[in-house]
Amino acid sequence: MTSTVLLRQNAPPSPPPERVTVSVHALDAGHFSLPEYQFVHPISRDARKTVPSLSFLIQHHNIHSGKTTRIVFDLGLRKNIERYAEPIQKHVVTRQPMTTDPDVVKSLVKGGLHPEDIDYVIYSHVHWDHVGEPRDFPTSTFVVGSGATSLLNGTSVTLRGGHSFFESDLLPHGRFVELSDPSGTQPNSKFSEEESGVLNFHRPWQPYGRCPETLDLFNDGSLYIVNAPGHLPGHINILARLSDSHQVYLAGDACHDRRLLTGEKEIGEWNDVHGQVCCIHADKQAAQETISRIRELERDGVEIIFAHDVEWENNPVNNGRFFGASKL
Repeated sequence: MTSTVLLRQNAPPSPPPERVTVSVHALDAGHFSLPEYQFVHPISRDARKTVPSLSFLIQHHNIHSGKTTRIVFDLGLRKNIERYAEPIQKHVVTRQPMTTDPDVVKSLVKGGLHPEDIDYVIYSHVHWDHVGEPRDFPTSTFVVGSGATSLLNGTSVTLRGGHSFFESDLLPHGRFVELSDPSGTQPNSKFSEEESGVLNFHRPWQPYGRCPETLDLFNDGSLYIVNAPGHLPGHINILARLSDSHQVYLAGDACHDRRLLTGEKEIGEWNDVHGQVCCIHADKQAAQETISRIRELERDGVEIIFAHDVEWENNPVNNGRFFGASKL
């Protein structure tokens, strides 16, 4: 009896349970030019910057079922800009020079995947430079944040500026999910261990770390949708765990310029032709609060990548992080 007890006491500890991670790869999805005064202040009225409109391929492997779920976060620019609604085409003139080749489909094919391989397309928001060409993804389910469909059903009178036009027929009929309002009453939902790794967009919003409102999509801590208010109704971000020591935060349009994170610049504003004050963010104060949270995440060691992150794109360290091959 005594020897048995000693053996149990000296037995090595059990290994910690395996933590589920996801892979995240950037996808080329076009480039265009921005007048910097509409995004940061102070800045020369003539300053312009060519930036990417990045998309991301996220792949989750369910350790229980063996199933791989593939998600594309944002679709970037539409390859054929003539397929945008006419008001958007007029706005696109102000964003030249622009390149739309490769688009997100070509970037996926470069790595050996096709649109039919993508289970979900999650939009950070429904501005024209993020929505791509939905018809290229005929089998994917589209996911938008709360309030996005209201924007698509009619341009909001509270939004000003040429960027605030939306296409009512953007989302494929019968193949989209609009997330619940994070500020609304949440269902009293409980999820069991057996449901770990099962993607569910109707999980209750919960705080996670610095982020007050998140959805743990697979119920395994590998991938969170993060409510990121300010830029546009329904604006959402992604927090992904790539390893035990590496998390990446896909910030969409919560921030357009790294100088906003460092504090070197402030959010820009401008006057339209009617003399009304415009801002690239629908709610400037909420956008500032979201940027503050992202700044704290970066200080905690989380990697931050926003959709128009030209500095991240141009860093040679990230060449191999584009899907399929090194970025040349």
